[in-house]
Amino acid sequence: MNHYVLGRRALLSLALLSLAGLAFGQTPPRQTAKDEFRIGPEYADSPDMKEKPGVPKGTIRELTFDSKDSKYYPGIAKDQPGRVVPYQRKVLVYIPAGYVAGKAAPLLVVHDGLWNRNPLVSFLDNLIFEKRVPPMIAVMIHNGGGDSKGSQRGLEYDQVSGRYAEFVEIEVLPRVEKECEVKFTADPNGRATMGGSSGGSAALSMAWFHPEWYRRVLTYSGTYVDQQWPPDGLSPRGAWEYHATLIPSSKPKPLRLWLEVSEKDNGWDRDEASLHNWVMANERMAAVLKKKGYAYRYVFAENAGHTDGKVTRQTLGDALIWLWQGYKAR
Repeated sequence: MNHYVLGRRALLSLALLSLAGLAFGQTPPRQTAKDEFRIGPEYADSPDMKEKPGVPKGTIRELTFDSKDSKYYPGIAKDQPGRVVPYQRKVLVYIPAGYVAGKAAPLLVVHDGLWNRNPLVSFLDNLIFEKRVPPMIAVMIHNGGGDSKGSQRGLEYDQVSGRYAEFVEIEVLPRVEKECEVKFTADPNGRATMGGSSGGSAALSMAWFHPEWYRRVLTYSGTYVDQQWPPDGLSPRGAWEYHATLIPSSKPKPLRLWLEVSEKDNGWDRDEASLHNWVMANERMAAVLKKKGYAYRYVFAENAGHTDGKVTRQTLGDALIWLWQGYKAR
């Protein structure tokens, strides 16, 4: 009898989790403010990233870009001005099932493309099939190599400027359209960027400096700290300036932002003077976005670390759904 009662309770719990859109073992999100949530400390993969019967898979195309062909990023050598260090980068292109060649489609630009292919593709297959997000093309651009100050990746992602967006628009997307026989919408409301860590700050920079191209931004553990190299007098504290000066002093831009940070994210125990506390930086991002009236959603992940995979696997589906709310194809 006791086993029967426990079994019924377990089944009821599973049913309630299903109705709430939660996976078994996943702690429900707690809303702390109108657009702010805490999740964890327990996590489980979202059902939306699992293979489902009858759901067609999108196709993946792979392109290779040589830095010698780039006017924007030919390659750098730290502390050796003028020396070019050539490299190659991979670009993966996700084309949704049923896409008609040449038809203008929504665009999602993904930073650190090789690292972020999974679970993104699984989420897109399911969510597009179920019509919970538009049938978008995802261009997953890998970085040029290295990390942090003095690296090619750092130069691309941590510079507070529109240069990386211009590189994508002028050197990457036209080649993708030609070789993959796809077409991207010119509507900025149909264009999104996403990334984690420095890829997150790059995603914001693309939309901040070129809102005529991008209006939707999704970031995990965004590097809104001082990691810019070489120094720039217009943003002396790198991406820290977004929440310290740039957003507060500017009229609101037509952007929609989803951002996450983890409890034990990079520099979580450092003081403000370090300009290298990811938790503090993202908390301040949420605060200034709220104050300026932006459409935003902020998620704080308990018992998690920097760009934590368990957080991404639980939240990315819901993040994409929220990010694309209100989009209507022209």
